[in-house]
Amino acid sequence: MVMIVLSPSLQSFPPAEAIRSQTATTATTSLNRFSFRKVSLFRNAEECTTTTTKVCDPSLLHIAITLDIEYLRGSIAAVHSVLQHSLCPENIFFHFLVSDVNLNTLVKSTFPELKFKVYYFDPEIVRNLISSSVRQALEQPLNYARNYLAEILEPCIRRVIYLDSDLVVVDDVTKLWSTNLGARTVGAPEYCHANLTKYFTVSFWSNSRYATTFRGRNPCYFNTGVMVIDLVKWRRNGYTKRIERWMEIQKNGRIYELGSLPPFLLIFAGHVAPIEHRWNQHGLGGDNVKGSCRDLHSGPVSLLHWSGSGKPWIRLDDNRPCPLDQLWAPYDLYGPSY
Repeated sequence: MVMIVLSPSLQSFPPAEAIRSQTATTATTSLNRFSFRKVSLFRNAEECTTTTTKVCDPSLLHIAITLDIEYLRGSIAAVHSVLQHSLCPENIFFHFLVSDVNLNTLVKSTFPELKFKVYYFDPEIVRNLISSSVRQALEQPLNYARNYLAEILEPCIRRVIYLDSDLVVVDDVTKLWSTNLGARTVGAPEYCHANLTKYFTVSFWSNSRYATTFRGRNPCYFNTGVMVIDLVKWRRNGYTKRIERWMEIQKNGRIYELGSLPPFLLIFAGHVAPIEHRWNQHGLGGDNVKGSCRDLHSGPVSLLHWSGSGKPWIRLDDNRPCPLDQLWAPYDLYGPSY
């Protein structure tokens, strides 16, 4: 199932056909450098009988992920890893957020049996809200598409797993999907030993109105690259608008340095449903230090996340991989079939 849709928040923009026509030449030139091997859907268990292609079917598990030209190789590997380790990959529906609608053809040719939709996210939605960050990659508009999942996805979708493009899943993602969020809107692995103070500037902490944001909470750092989100609660509480308000404050007053993460901390830290750390072994990209290598955190592993500036496909191509990059390599589909 393949479909290109415009979310409600994008209805004022040109229709998908017009966008496709305007971007076809540029997109074709960009995509010509990509060639991915075709993968049929894995048949991992006999009891998996779901054949529905209807996005609103309640038996489906929903995963949202961005498809960006620069991170496309990572996104394809992430999807591949999810399918390979899921007991019932037939039950998974992927929602791809793109700024280039031509990518749907590439996904279909790589995963011909995949259930998915492609959603065009217009960069102009957030361009005026984005401020400079410590890394230029964090300033890309598509990084902020996760803020709009509740508006972009169909209203019938009540829960979604959001995954970054620089990770691989090495366990059955159904276990993550089954997380009990209780009264919380967002679930994620928390890291309470991290110093939350460093994520905000002196301007933030010196302003009494901002500094009291965390009063009455026990805020912990969490990485937004792996989240389980209750979209019903998100819509009910208007969290997209709350995030936008913090981004406006940042634009005018510089209260943090990192791109899309701090608004999530400001709103949800201390109100997150905790998930086992095994579901986000993050920081494998070197924490913004080019070429640095990280070890795994102690404990079991269900998901490996190369957050940070170093990406495994780049280091592997340069023949300068970190040891853990070899764990990413088996899911890489880049290159022709032989």
